[in-house]
Parts: sequence; structure tokens; C-alpha cells
Amino acid sequence: MNALRADPVLRRVIDRIGPCRLKLERNRFRALSESILYQQLAGGAAVAIARRFEAIWGRWPTPSQLAAVPARKLRAAGLSRQKLSYMRDLSTKVLEGSVRLDRVGRMDDERVVECVTQVKGIGRWTAEMFLMFCLGRPDVFPLGDYGIQQAMKKLYRVRTPAGMSRIAERWRPHRTAAAWYLWRAIDEK
Repeated sequence: MNALRADPVLRRVIDRIGPCRLKLERNRFRALSESILYQQLAGGAAVAIARRFEAIWGRWPTPSQLAAVPARKLRAAGLSRQKLSYMRDLSTKVLEGSVRLDRVGRMDDERVVECVTQVKGIGRWTAEMFLMFCLGRPDVFPLGDYGIQQAMKKLYRVRTPAGMSRIAERWRPHRTAAAWYLWRAIDEK
């Protein structure tokens, strides 16, 4: 974390916000399926759909439980046809073994991205969030994230991805924590 504190701009953010508190989701299937469910939805709507989705089983489903439930039940819970197809694709790929969630913990970051982006509806951003908030990888910097970009513009007055990337290089090997602080900084009033 000394790399983060060596940056005077980030040091002020850290001093204001306090200790980094990354909360990890240990259920890998849940992390990915929940990411699909929450895509392009406002917070309240996403939470309501997630609750109805989870209520079908009384807890978050396993891949086989999700694959077995009729589409009409998932649609009634609020899943769009597209999200339903993404969820089914994730379940199928996990069940058939082309996406081995039991092995991703032993893969390097880029291999994890390649593995999970095989699933329809999962792109690089979702894969990076999975690395950070499920696998707890310490050196992920989601440069494509809108909140990160806004924080970098606000705090560092840098506008280009290349400039943002150069600044983020200073924070290795703690770029996940740096991203967490940037999100908190942009959330501050």
C-alpha cells in the first residue's frame, strides 16, 4: 500500500476515506450470474429483480437449478429474454465444463478474462469485476469503467486512457485498492 500513499493525490483520498474495505463474493457462479442480472439496470430495479429471482429457489441457484427452471418463471421474476439467454449460457457452459469456475482461482488474470468472456453477456468489465470482487485479485485496474474514468479526470485532470494508465502504473501491485478508492472518491459529495 506504500505505492498508493506515495501518490499525494491518492494519499489525500485515503486519509479522507479510511481503510480499504473490499467485500468479496465467494460464490463464483453467483458473482457472474448476478453481474448479468444487474447489467444496464438502475439500482432499485436490479435489487427487486434479484430478490424475485432468488425467491424462486429460496437462495441463489446452482447452475443445474438455474438450467432446470422454466423460462416463464425467470421471465415472471423480471429477466428479459436477453438476460435469460445469458444466464442459460452461463449455466450451460459451467455444467458442460467449458467454463470451470472451480479452476479460475489458479489461473492468471488474463486467462480468467478469456475463460469467463466465453459466456454471452460477459465482457471485459464484468470479468475485471469478477477478478476484483470475487477472486480478490490485488492488481486489477478497470480502465474501461466509467466511474474510474470520472475519478481520474476529477482528481488528476487527465483525459486520455493512456494518461490514466500511466498514472495507474505507479500503484502496482495494488491497483485494485486504488480503483476502490477512486470509486469512493467519485461517490463523495
